[in-house]
Amino acid sequence: MLFLTLTMIIIAYLIGSISSAILICKLLGFPDPRTTGSKNPGATNVLRISNKLTAATVLFLDVLKGTVPVWGAYFLQIEPIYLGIIGVAACLGHMYPVFFNFQGGKAVATALGTLLPIGLGLGALLIITWVFVAKVTKYSSLAAIVTVSMAPLYVFLLKPLYVYPTLMLSALIIFRHKDNIVRLLKGTENKITTKIS
Repeated sequence: MLFLTLTMIIIAYLIGSISSAILICKLLGFPDPRTTGSKNPGATNVLRISNKLTAATVLFLDVLKGTVPVWGAYFLQIEPIYLGIIGVAACLGHMYPVFFNFQGGKAVATALGTLLPIGLGLGALLIITWVFVAKVTKYSSLAAIVTVSMAPLYVFLLKPLYVYPTLMLSALIIFRHKDNIVRLLKGTENKITTKIS
């Protein structure tokens, strides 16, 4: 079981390292998201430099990067605490992709994907939280920080068994947003310029 767990951690990292934002923007002739806008290869920045359909595609693929390895590990009956580590590995792949010079994104969508196997109810709560905060404040980063901060509470109420893995993911995502937190406090953070419908 240990060998299987280590294998799934490596697979999760490699899947996470596939940057859909960079690949899709290159395929469709849009600028490299690492060089324009917020310079973050994620769905929000892709929305800034392209259109809603392209951003939605990136979002969907980034979510899948988290869901596929965690769901696979779940069906292989890997223990919950290790599911959390596999989820973290997928997020680390997105943040520091081996295929793209370790220049990655914030892994919010990938983290959401890792939590979806817990239940669609949790996924709905996380999406509603993000959309609500984003619509009210117009800050994608603040919406992400609030959402991942609430995730452990939601999991505790729905499936307490997965609280510790969720705490690991939340801490990682918040740490990755440390620069955004500084800019939010200074009032210099970029707002979402496209209407959230």
